[in-house]
Amino acid sequence: MRALCLRGAAGLLAVLLAVSLAGCTGSGVESESSRTIGLLLPSRAVPRWEQSDKPLIEKRVKELCSDCKVVYANAENDAASQRQQMNSMITRGVSALILDVVDPKALRSSVRAAHREGIPVVAYDRLAEGPISGFVSFDGEQVGRLQGQALLEGMGARAAGGGVVMVNGDPSSPNAAWYEGGARAVLRNQVRILKSYNTLGWRTENAHDHMSAAISDLGPGRIDGVLAANDSIAAGVISALKSGRVSPLPPVTGQDADLDALQRIVKGEQYMTVYKPFRLETDAASAMAVALARDNDVGALVTTKVDSPTTEDVPSVLLDPIPVTRETIGRTLVRDGVYTLDQICTPELRTACDRAGLR
Repeated sequence: MRALCLRGAAGLLAVLLAVSLAGCTGSGVESESSRTIGLLLPSRAVPRWEQSDKPLIEKRVKELCSDCKVVYANAENDAASQRQQMNSMITRGVSALILDVVDPKALRSSVRAAHREGIPVVAYDRLAEGPISGFVSFDGEQVGRLQGQALLEGMGARAAGGGVVMVNGDPSSPNAAWYEGGARAVLRNQVRILKSYNTLGWRTENAHDHMSAAISDLGPGRIDGVLAANDSIAAGVISALKSGRVSPLPPVTGQDADLDALQRIVKGEQYMTVYKPFRLETDAASAMAVALARDNDVGALVTTKVDSPTTEDVPSVLLDPIPVTRETIGRTLVRDGVYTLDQICTPELRTACDRAGLR
């Protein structure tokens, strides 16, 4: 994947300014005929899609375009279902599509069908294939690097040649390889990768099966750390480690800052997660989709360009992820209003939260 143009803090500032201004052109009220933005999310297996992304996109689209309507579909991690949902929206004649693709190759024909009908497609979080008009995500390589760096820190002295199990994401997702590549770049020549698994559907139960198999094959004493690609996978990994009586638990990574993952971090069961400020991502995607629905240029909204396997120089926004450990929950997720202390620190976790400085 090739990224060009602005990056870092200056690029992020430009995105924030552009997104803020995107809804302020003209009178600030949509005066033309009502527009419809199609939103296609991949699954309910990862809590963020329905709990964060969907409501934030719906809210931001309405702020930018008072007469715009968002129509929504969830593919339940099934590419055939998502293809049918997308084709239905194309037939309906939506003004633009925000697509978080389940399987880029399987949806390529639908992206081409949208293009033929003059419907721009914004690839959201995962890079779709075909003639997409924009891409908004977090830097996946950096996500993997942050996970790898944190795992080495959590392993301490065992990071020098210690044994690691990698429980990666769904191979049909382009992000899975992106994350894994970043992590391997950090772990290479530092630790021994004893086992590596791909987790279909990013499902907790599949991750549990993978980790159980690793414990059975390797024995509990050889596993010094686990690179889990996201928090749903981390949940299955930790459950298997506990069932396998692995003690003490090795450091386990994650991603998405799910509430139950933060509670596991507070308890000392999960070492870290990667926080991706979803509002930045949803704001950028909403602004891009509304601009494209209005036939406006998106040049002022993007910070870089990315090549997909089928399309070069896709106008893109790549945002910076943030690592979170027990010590930094308060000054990241709580400070940003993602969760309150009461949500994280349930009565049974109060003592653990006090030890973590979450008061």
